[in-house]
Amino acid sequence: MSPLKDKINDDMKAAMRAKDSARLLTIRGLLAALKQKEVDERVELDDVAVIAIVDKLVKQRKDSITQFTAGGRQDLVDKESAELAVLEAYLPQRMGADEVAAAVGAIVAELGAAGPGDMGRVMAAAKAQLAGKADMAQVSTAVKQALAR
Repeated sequence: MSPLKDKINDDMKAAMRAKDSARLLTIRGLLAALKQKEVDERVELDDVAVIAIVDKLVKQRKDSITQFTAGGRQDLVDKESAELAVLEAYLPQRMGADEVAAAVGAIVAELGAAGPGDMGRVMAAAKAQLAGKADMAQVSTAVKQALAR
């Protein structure tokens, strides 16, 4: 089992002992998503795959927060924000905007990309290099800026 998955299991046990039901519910949801992926693909997840799933769940929470804010549902915004905080604890330290821009600039130079038509090629290479290290929405923005020059 991956070290990150072990940590998530340990955190679930700690949340059970502390009777922290909100945290426990979020961690159980995460473990269910991990188990679903393992069963569907018949694989043992490594840390990279676990981070990808956590990243997906974080994105879902952020989208939900945006929608609930627009709908005026502060109670649900608070719930999703609490879940988001729990999930973000399992992600590695994210790259800053300057670091992302520098990495994207290097990828664009390496591929010799120019113009918006190369967006797909650059994003594929960026996703391979920066997945789990940077917010992909931020990477997409940096790629658009780099290709616009």
